Amino acid sequence: MNTDARAEVGSERTEEIIEHLFALVDRLRAAFETTVAAFDLSPPQAKALRYLAHAGPVPMRELACGLHCDASNVTGIVDRLEQRGLVERRAAPTDRRVKSLVVTPTGEALAVEVWSRVADGALTFVGLTDDEQTTLLMLLRRLDHGPGAACWLSRDGSV
Repeated sequence: MNTDARAEVGSERTEEIIEHLFALVDRLRAAFETTVAAFDLSPPQAKALRYLAHAGPVPMRELACGLHCDASNVTGIVDRLEQRGLVERRAAPTDRRVKSLVVTPTGEALAVEVWSRVADGALTFVGLTDDEQTTLLMLLRRLDHGPGAACWLSRDGSV
């Protein structure tokens, strides 16, 4: 096979991979949005709650980085979570000018339930065996932690 033919096959394969990934992301996003709406949460609120439940007390700027948004957007998200008693703002022990965000016990319980339902919903249409899930996870980790990986993973590596 000549170089041009190999490049064309590689390009077709890459295009098909991208199409499948986008289709899967669209399905996952729709299922995620439906699930979190059932808990009266917006997607950014659910993501913030998940992040905070795993990361522990963090400053607003770290949450903004974790959500890939401006700190000014985090304020509104946290305000709504705080109004529901899911998150609290506390002065950081090392600098009282910095506000740390802490998940309340109610917020922790909700985060666990929401993400359990999100995972259950995703598994119902993904339909992979345990071995296939392990392989997929390995590949996703490799892709996600490669060059240009974002700062939005929590301290323990979870989303």
